[in-house]
Amino acid sequence: MNITVRNVRESDFEQLLELFREFSVFEQLPDKMTNSVKKMKDEKTFFHCFVAETAGGKIVGYASWFFCYYTWTGKSLYLDDLYIQPEYRSRGIGTDLIRRVIEKAKENGCRKVRWQVSKWNRPAIDFYRKIGAEINDVEQNCDLTVP
Repeated sequence: MNITVRNVRESDFEQLLELFREFSVFEQLPDKMTNSVKKMKDEKTFFHCFVAETAGGKIVGYASWFFCYYTWTGKSLYLDDLYIQPEYRSRGIGTDLIRRVIEKAKENGCRKVRWQVSKWNRPAIDFYRKIGAEINDVEQNCDLTVP
């Protein structure tokens, strides 16, 4: 199967929104998914993403990211989500997407790439360790919804 990894386009937003919904269900948090195509269009200057697309134009995975700054290390890249539809997993697509994110970080002089993984997601943990990621139990998520 021929898969192309490329930068996101605004015309991808509808397909991506469906993948976001899928991912929220996979993460067992569908009630947390509140994004919309309109919101994505309104906020597109903040949205950075690579998509994995079939030759037929179907987006089967994505890696969303943003630049951030950590006081201890400096400029970094945060991988927000990496998701591949189940039927397309174990084909190297996740590796291609994360490599693209790492390349972006290097091109921009980032000191590190950071992301989170759910403690129950053993396949993802194994994948991340295989590519050299250090996974610890030191920090926990803190979310505050701004009304």
